[in-house]
Amino acid sequence: MSAVIRRRRLLLGAAALPWLGAVRARAAGDPESCRPVLGDDGLWHQPWFVESFLVLREDLEEAAAEGKHLVLFWELAGCPYCKETHFVNFAREDICAFAQEHFFWVQLDFIGAREVTDFDGEVTTEKALRAKYGIRFTPTIQFFPDDPAELERRLAESGGHGGRHLEVARMQGYLEPEPFLAMLRYVAEKAYERTTFDRYLLDLLG
Repeated sequence: MSAVIRRRRLLLGAAALPWLGAVRARAAGDPESCRPVLGDDGLWHQPWFVESFLVLREDLEEAAAEGKHLVLFWELAGCPYCKETHFVNFAREDICAFAQEHFFWVQLDFIGAREVTDFDGEVTTEKALRAKYGIRFTPTIQFFPDDPAELERRLAESGGHGGRHLEVARMQGYLEPEPFLAMLRYVAEKAYERTTFDRYLLDLLG
């Protein structure tokens, strides 16, 4: 077990957010484990979201160790389309299962003040990180490489600075379930290495 995983499990045991216990209880006792819980922060939370220290390099390394892409999922309390993502998209069993199998989900607050350590080592806040990456809408989902070496290559090409160039794909605003699942498949298959999402979606539609 990696040091990162051990630290995260210690955090969960000692200082988990108040909503986490309720989420876990529901996940353990309910076969429909993708039913969200509303947290004290006003955001809807899925049972399988990662409770992270928000050290993004460590999150990416842990995601890679599990064979997954790191996802940063930006939401805002009261955002109707964020809620729809939880209650419509994630309510579909195929989407819920695929999201968990292929992605490592870290939820961030569009106006949040929690401390985040960016990939380039800068220590900042959620709100400032959002500005740094040009996140302008909620929900927004950022997808990052599943290989730390690829992330390092992108960092080096940018002179060591974090930013949107580190992403492999981005979902801005709400997508209905079918294109939402298509975007997840697009990233999981690494189709971004050969085509755009628009072209990928057109090919799926025939």
